[in-house]
Amino acid sequence: MTIQPKTFLYHLDEATSVATITLNRPDRLNALTFESYAELRDTFRALSSETGVRAIVLTGSGRAFCSGGDVEDIIGALFERDYQGLLEFTRLTCDLILSMRQCGRPIVAALNGTVAGAGAVMTTAADIRVAAENAKIAFLFTKVGLAGADMGAAWLLPRIVGLGRATELLMTGDFISAEQAERIGLYNRVVAPDQLLSTARDLAVKLASGPSFALEITKDALNREAHMDLVTAFENEAQVQAVCMQHPNFREAYEAFVAKRTARFV
Repeated sequence: MTIQPKTFLYHLDEATSVATITLNRPDRLNALTFESYAELRDTFRALSSETGVRAIVLTGSGRAFCSGGDVEDIIGALFERDYQGLLEFTRLTCDLILSMRQCGRPIVAALNGTVAGAGAVMTTAADIRVAAENAKIAFLFTKVGLAGADMGAAWLLPRIVGLGRATELLMTGDFISAEQAERIGLYNRVVAPDQLLSTARDLAVKLASGPSFALEITKDALNREAHMDLVTAFENEAQVQAVCMQHPNFREAYEAFVAKRTARFV
């Protein structure tokens, strides 16, 4: 399948198998529209099994990563909808985040500036977050009279930063700096703006060169074990590890170790 988006930029580096998605409305701080929500959802679903894609970088153009839903394009239209129409939209936004979490490829978010609202939740849905020093972040929903529990934020965020910090971020809607976000574990790394894309790309290349099947299984386990009890989680890991031991990558890793060469994972 060829990815040909209309609402953002897409590039696949065939040499490294790293796909880059760039939100591209810099004049609107990369705010999302009805169309871009749907297209991003469909793209992450497609990339989960896209031949030649082994890792994904998600970033934005200009001075922001993503400022959330577009007030001019979305909010006015929502006031004209009844409950069922509103539910259709909120389910769409949740489906975008779900498509990121269910995507079998590792997603590295490269946060190039302001991260707010839906952009903040997309950030939490990524597997690893690399941020520029100016990438402040806020879950703004309560600021506009909406629940902080939006797009899965109340499920995702406590699992990254803990219940106490997640409660404060989701209830106040206040911005925190990149330094603060790194300190509480929301950002994995903070780098100078001119080093952001290269750092995120290097990390994605590293993941892309790894055992894709094992990484997919790891991501799936992180999703599913969050609601398992201890015994069930242990049994799940025993079963999936036994499956991984039957995969060619396990033998390749062993043979590479014996031959003292770099493993070539499929």
